[in-house]
Amino acid sequence: MTDTPQKDAPTSAGFVAIIGAPNAGKSTLVNRLVGTKISIVTHKVQTTRFPVRGVVMHDNAQIILVDTPGIFRPKRRLDRAMVRSAWGGAEDADAVVHLIDAAAWIDHARGDASPAQIKSVEDDQRIIDGLREAGRTARAALNKIDLFDHSETLPLISQFKEQEVYSDFFILSALNGDGVDALIGDLADAMPEGPFLYPEDQAADLPMQLLAAEVTREKAMLRLHEELPYQLTVVTEEWERKKDGSVRIQQAIIVGRENHKGMVLGKGGQTIRSIGQASRTELRELMETEIHLFLFVKVDERWAERRDNYASLGLDFDA
Repeated sequence: MTDTPQKDAPTSAGFVAIIGAPNAGKSTLVNRLVGTKISIVTHKVQTTRFPVRGVVMHDNAQIILVDTPGIFRPKRRLDRAMVRSAWGGAEDADAVVHLIDAAAWIDHARGDASPAQIKSVEDDQRIIDGLREAGRTARAALNKIDLFDHSETLPLISQFKEQEVYSDFFILSALNGDGVDALIGDLADAMPEGPFLYPEDQAADLPMQLLAAEVTREKAMLRLHEELPYQLTVVTEEWERKKDGSVRIQQAIIVGRENHKGMVLGKGGQTIRSIGQASRTELRELMETEIHLFLFVKVDERWAERRDNYASLGLDFDA
C-alpha cells in the first residue's frame, strides 16, 4: 500500500503503534498495510514477541507502523518483557491504533463467546484502562467485520464511545482489506510534518536474519499446532551470501525440554523437513533468490532466562 510522493510538496513522517489483545489481528493488519510480510501470522496467540516496524508511504506521508506484542496479563519474565515492549511502543508513538476483535465482543454480548474470546474482551478492557490511566487517546479499529452482520456495528461503537479513550472509530477486516484505506488515510493526515525517516522503498527495519528466523518460527507453529511448546524460538546462526547470489542459512530451533526435541524432529525427521521446506519457499519469495536452509534442534531449558536473548529481540530483560 505504497503511493508515490508528489515532488516539491511538504512531507510528513511519524510512528503509529498498533496495540491490542493477543490474536486481534495486529500482524495481519501491519502486513496488509505495508504490502509485504514483515511480521509472522499464525492461529496461535502471542506470535509477535518484539516490535516490528513496517514502512507505509501514503501520498506525501511516511507512516512507520510498530506492530507490538499483544497486551495481556503477564505471568513469566518473557511475558512481562513483551507487555512492557507493547506499552513502550504506544508511549513513544505519534498515534495509537487499538485493534479490537469486534467479533469477540459481539459474541460476548450474546453470551456465545468462547474462552479465548472472553479472554480477548478482558484484555481489551485492560488496554482501555491502561490508556485512560496514561491519559492517551487512540483510534479504535474494530476488526473482523467479515465475521458478523454490519447492523451490529453501531451498538458496538456506542459501547466503546462510553469508554472516552477513543478519538475515532474504524471498522475493517485486516484479512480481506475492507475498510483499511480509510484508516491509513486518516493516519497519514495525522503524521507530523518533517522529512522521511526511512528510504521510500524500504518496507521494514527488521534485519533479514531476524525476519528469516521469524519465518521459520511461524512455519514451526503452523506445522505443530497445539503440540508446540510456547517457549520455542528460532535463531539464525549462520548467514552466507554465495557468489551466485544465493544465500546459505543455518538456523537453530531451540526448545525448552529434551522431550520437545522429538516433537520438532518428527518421525524420521519428517516434521523438521516439512518446516524447512515451507520456510525455504517463503524466504525464496521474500528475498527473490535461491535459499539453502539448514535446520537443527537444540535444547536450552533456560533460554527465556538469558539476558542476551532479550537484547537481540529489543526486549527489556528487567521488565
